[in-house]
Amino acid sequence: MSSNINRRDLLKKGALLAGGLPFASSLLNEIAAKPKAPYIPASTSNAFLTDREIGLNAPPELKARLFANENPFGPSPKAKQAITEAMASSYQYPFMFSRDLSQKIATYEGLNEQQLMLGAGSSPLLLAAAICFSKEGGNIVTGDPTYEDLPSRTQPFKEQWIKVPLTADHKLDLDAMEKSINANTGLVYICNPNNPTATVVDADKLKAFCERVSKRVTVFIDEAYIDYLPDPQGTTLMSGVKKGQNIIVARTFSKLYGFAGLRVGYIAAQPETIQKLSNYTEGLMSVSATSLKAAIAAYQDKEFLQGALQKTIASKEFLYSVLKKEGYDYIPSSANFVMFPVKIDAEKFVSEMMKRGVGVRPWQFDNKQWCRVSIGRMDEMEAFATAFKEIS
Repeated sequence: MSSNINRRDLLKKGALLAGGLPFASSLLNEIAAKPKAPYIPASTSNAFLTDREIGLNAPPELKARLFANENPFGPSPKAKQAITEAMASSYQYPFMFSRDLSQKIATYEGLNEQQLMLGAGSSPLLLAAAICFSKEGGNIVTGDPTYEDLPSRTQPFKEQWIKVPLTADHKLDLDAMEKSINANTGLVYICNPNNPTATVVDADKLKAFCERVSKRVTVFIDEAYIDYLPDPQGTTLMSGVKKGQNIIVARTFSKLYGFAGLRVGYIAAQPETIQKLSNYTEGLMSVSATSLKAAIAAYQDKEFLQGALQKTIASKEFLYSVLKKEGYDYIPSSANFVMFPVKIDAEKFVSEMMKRGVGVRPWQFDNKQWCRVSIGRMDEMEAFATAFKEIS
């Protein structure tokens, strides 16, 4: 069989051979006619290794895996039970499961299902936006530093990346970002809370920013870490989607829900925007039945989420105390990771920590060398403390 025959071709031919049911034939022809999103590897303007690269190069056994902003306390018992129960029917395509999850989210957020799109985590949805809003000679406006997955994917399209420095307190500078928008801007990307700084901007100011700016250009708000805030509902921009604003809000189950390996995420936007983005991603068909059932069971499981949040806060406070005791400053965190400037070369620092079984991330910005530490279980934070004291 030729390697050029892909899954869409096989599905289409299979339907014809089976007798060509009118509905199936029409649906599959529509799918086959969709433009196929190219594979675009993420790049980074940061000279250091990415989370993925560190993970691939890390030793099999680590005392503390603190480089990828994962939640080591999940997934919840309800999610694990749902995965087990879903196995029996996993030979079926998960159409019903995806609808159930979409309905849950839509009901909670006060949206309709046409304003939502599911994905295998938020990464393929970020990629879809990068492709959809890139244009020759155009630009994308972001903070600097910020999460680079989406803006880095626009580079093959010769999209100019306008990086706006953060404020003195390491927050996104919304005023400067707005001033950087011009006639060629295709998208404004805002990660809030921001990665890697774990800072959050004033909710009212961000909402006013989106109301103004979305009249000129699409605004993408990445809320991957919003569940770590004291009042997520007071901070989210879902209200802007409900008002009809030209914004996209991304959420993921990868963080507080503990689904980084299960891969479930979604975006909310206007139906026409969802339709445009659907041309560049597989959407719900990229999410497994087991992951969908787990997400349905875990969504808004308040007891588990609150427990994971409290354990994260306890580990974070322990980390703060270790840094203070060793004479290090840090950026107060609104997420599940902490940034602090190191006193030696960041790559050397990370290498020395890795030798001691502790994986962390290096960074460089604001003319400083930084380390980003994900919040882990208390035993992992203690392992970090032991290694850190040896080289600090």
